[in-house]
Amino acid sequence: MGWRTLISRRIKVFTIALVIYIDYKAMQKRVEWAKGSKKNTIWEKTHERNAKRVLNLMIELEGLWVKLGQYLSTRADVLPEAYISVLRQLQDSLPPRSLKEVYKTIEKEMGKSMDDLFSAFVQTPLATASIAQVHRATMQDGREVVVKVQHNEIKEIILEDLKNAKAIVDWIAWAEPQYDFNPMIDEWCKEAPKELDFNHEAENTRTVARNLRRNNNSNPNSVDVLIPEVIQSTERVLILEYMDGIRLNDRESLEAYGVDKQKLVEEITRAYAHQIYIDGFFNGDPHPGNFLVSKEAPHHPILLDFGLTKSLSSSMKEALAKMFLACCEGDQVALLSAFAQMGLKLRVDMPQQALEIAKVFFRNSTPASEALENIKTLQDQRERNIKALKEKAKLNEKDAQRFNPVDAFPGDAIIFGRVLNLLRGLSSTLNVRIIYLDIMRPFAESTLQGSMIMRGPSTSFIYDTPVQSDVESKLRKLLLDIGSDKILGIQVCAYKDGKVIIDTAAGLLGKYDPRPVKPDSLFPVFSVTKGITAGLLHSLVDKGKLRYEETVANIWPQFGKNNKDSIKVYHILNHTSGLHNAMADVMREDPLIMCDWEESLRQITDSAPETEPGSVQFYHYLSFGWLCGGLVEHASGKKFQEVLEETIIRPLNLEGELYIGIPPGVESRLATLTLDTDDMKKLSQNQQDNTNNTNITNIAQMASGVPVLFNTLNIRRAILPAANGHCSARALARYYAALAVAGQIPPPHSTHSDLPLGSHTHIPKLPSFVPPKKKSFLNKLNFTASDSSSPTPNNDIAYIPIDINDNIEDNKVSRIFENPKFHDACMGLGDYESLIYPDGKFGLGFRRYKNKDGKLMGFGHSGLGGSTGYCDLESNFAVAVTVNRMSLGGVTRKVIQLVCEELGINLPDEFSSLGEKGPDMMFNVGNTNRVEMVRNWGNPSSG
Repeated sequence: MGWRTLISRRIKVFTIALVIYIDYKAMQKRVEWAKGSKKNTIWEKTHERNAKRVLNLMIELEGLWVKLGQYLSTRADVLPEAYISVLRQLQDSLPPRSLKEVYKTIEKEMGKSMDDLFSAFVQTPLATASIAQVHRATMQDGREVVVKVQHNEIKEIILEDLKNAKAIVDWIAWAEPQYDFNPMIDEWCKEAPKELDFNHEAENTRTVARNLRRNNNSNPNSVDVLIPEVIQSTERVLILEYMDGIRLNDRESLEAYGVDKQKLVEEITRAYAHQIYIDGFFNGDPHPGNFLVSKEAPHHPILLDFGLTKSLSSSMKEALAKMFLACCEGDQVALLSAFAQMGLKLRVDMPQQALEIAKVFFRNSTPASEALENIKTLQDQRERNIKALKEKAKLNEKDAQRFNPVDAFPGDAIIFGRVLNLLRGLSSTLNVRIIYLDIMRPFAESTLQGSMIMRGPSTSFIYDTPVQSDVESKLRKLLLDIGSDKILGIQVCAYKDGKVIIDTAAGLLGKYDPRPVKPDSLFPVFSVTKGITAGLLHSLVDKGKLRYEETVANIWPQFGKNNKDSIKVYHILNHTSGLHNAMADVMREDPLIMCDWEESLRQITDSAPETEPGSVQFYHYLSFGWLCGGLVEHASGKKFQEVLEETIIRPLNLEGELYIGIPPGVESRLATLTLDTDDMKKLSQNQQDNTNNTNITNIAQMASGVPVLFNTLNIRRAILPAANGHCSARALARYYAALAVAGQIPPPHSTHSDLPLGSHTHIPKLPSFVPPKKKSFLNKLNFTASDSSSPTPNNDIAYIPIDINDNIEDNKVSRIFENPKFHDACMGLGDYESLIYPDGKFGLGFRRYKNKDGKLMGFGHSGLGGSTGYCDLESNFAVAVTVNRMSLGGVTRKVIQLVCEELGINLPDEFSSLGEKGPDMMFNVGNTNRVEMVRNWGNPSSG
């Protein structure tokens, strides 16, 4: 093909594109003055006029433009009817190439004459498409085949068309910034040339056929489709088994043969779900021309044309499955984690909008008759998202239109999205409604469950980090023995005499997240958080900012009303303030009020004690956090998070691994909570002798509601100093190792790990948006189709981190507490004995631990479902365990028991088989209000 022809094609493409663009801009102005039905008439005529222009150009140029037209003709769900009806002609054959050209190509490619190859060759083609022409023939051995022959010079045409398409997309992005399709065209530039090698297509066809044939009827995810056998191939000729079928656009034949179109499209969708989620190898071009329907009942779909296929890595396959299930469940955390795993990076933290956009991919298909309503719905959603973006990023209307919230889009996800759109267009073309979430869900679940089985209890169950001691070797064996029936994900870290002796991570991040738990994974630890929060108050006492005996209202004036003027700081730390049910009534009405820090503090100031301060010890399951948090802020004059960073995180070098309320950008490291249902059955059984059936029901409802609530992004990001800590076991163990020696900072954590403690940026930041200057399009225009490589997935973070501590000098401190009687304060001994409740479970903020002889040995705090952290003062020992399968603490007890036995140190009674369990070590349902609130929180309608 000469250069004049190439330039001529380019000029025609850009001329028509410019004419259509000007026509639509003119109509936008014109309809502003039109009224009622006249507006619709104007737009209908405009769509029809421009659809014909597009069709004529595509028929004239053929090549890539025909493929684009075929794709657009299937999008009855989003394109005006005029485009669908006009471009649908491209689903039929194009004008055929000459037989002379066809014969010449076959003989050159096969190295034999037509007579040597075929006993019969039908001269009239079955179809003529953009790249090749297909003829029916009979081989010399009698086999009925189809022969696919590539057009002459089509390679040069396709490559030129890609350049032109890239230039047009650049132009559209320049003229209308909200329509930037560059990621899609870049991926197409990379993938489309692969269709020009029929050897590649032949091997793809064999692979897909092999994958789908592996099914059997007993497998619920088996699919029932036909794929023609490959007979022979070269780069430009492909010979396949002939299958007699009905084309999907032949509506009369489909009706005559009694084809169930609903069942047909559902089976095609299942076949693609299998290719994507089970095989990780799928056809990226499922337009109607690539399917037939067998004429014999039960009318199996016949899958054709595997030139454009995509192979997915295991990680990408998992990420796509996680994204799908996140949309099913409305799980923002899982969605952001999936984005991070697949390499999709965002410039703005808008998880709700991200979830809504992702759901668009998996929305139910709609018949073509509902296309107009569907377009309006999508446009309304887009306007809502633009409004939210303007508020979030503080952009004006113009900048919001130009802002692209996606910083990097992986190519695999683009082809995946294209397939879903083509399938949706297919169902619209056949006028059926497909519920994708129901059809594809079993395949996505199978993908993640299969990954978990492959990684299930074996040496790979333990994340590969150096073994620090013989005790750690025995611990890892114990974890393998316990296995995945009881362990989903777990971290264990221990210090002895200031040195790390255990730092083990094992299992998986979640039920539907088969990525391994790593040492830096973040676990929700519930009331373990109280021990961290208590440390902040002790630090403020240490610095003279407040006193244990001081009246709270002296520090926090608004707190003194409603009979709270006699409550002291030590009453709060010792759970004797009488405010154990503070905010319970408010949260029953609006559970998510606890996500509003300032409003929660205000509600606490309005609350009234139920008992005389100091008279009785009732566990302050949630109010402890707001009471302590308000004290921290008023005594320090700083925000709670700021005090946490200054007091604990920076001095101990825990950046990125200890939070009370996570920041945006760490979602990819979050463990997801699930419930140990076996333990719940045991708990209910144990309650039967002492409670009525209503209370048993309450227990089950509470337990099932907790993971649902605390997996939500709203709760994870809230500041809940009583229950919302997210940390790694090694960060928690290091904190308690410092407490074990009255605040002295231990030596640096082990540097053997490839993920050293403190190596993460503590608060990832989104890149700021600077509105780009609108350059001349002539300067922007680039006629090359290069730069089509997809971004490299980064499994660590879904945002671009900016270290806010770059200009802060290291805090060169050796202690986080100075009080020589710090241990006495934590446990309520000596000078502080009068401040605690007699024979109570708590010292000042911490659970007091005793050995089997009843002697106090240390302190710490456990959390609902099994996570824990404590220090043994006698043995200079600190340990932390984090888990994401919430249970009655059985796994944690076994871990602590083994470690203490191997080290020859005392076992705290809390972790003995018969010892009394402290608050939150197991499901504590003694308080009716607590049961009621958690039951309400577990209701999906309440968020």
